[in-house]
Amino acid sequence: MEIVIWLIIMIPVSASITGLGIYAWKRKKPMWFWSGSTVSESEITDVPRYNRANGIMWIAFSSVLWAGTIAGCMSMKISGIIMIVGCALAVPVLPITYVKICKKYKIRQ
Repeated sequence: MEIVIWLIIMIPVSASITGLGIYAWKRKKPMWFWSGSTVSESEITDVPRYNRANGIMWIAFSSVLWAGTIAGCMSMKISGIIMIVGCALAVPVLPITYVKICKKYKIRQ
C-alpha cells in the first residue's frame, strides 16, 4: 500500500517539474526562476538559449525525482536516500545554476 501512496504523490510531482522544464524550454518570452519575478526580453541576449538552459536545469532536477519515484517501487529506503540527497543538493545547486545562466545570457550594462 505504501508504494501506491508513494506513486500517487511522486508521479504528479515529478511530472510537474518535468513539465516546468518543458514549458521553460518552449517559452517564447524569458523564463523566470524566483516566484513573483519577471525577466524582460530586453535583458536577455538570446531568449531561446536562455530558456533552453532553464528548461534543462529543471528537467535535470526532475530526473532526481523520477529516480526516487522509480526506486520507490523496489526499495523505499533507497528511494528515501535518493530523495534526501538529491533534494539537499538541489537547494543550493538550482539557484547557483540559475545565476550562471543569467550571467551567460543577461546583457551586461
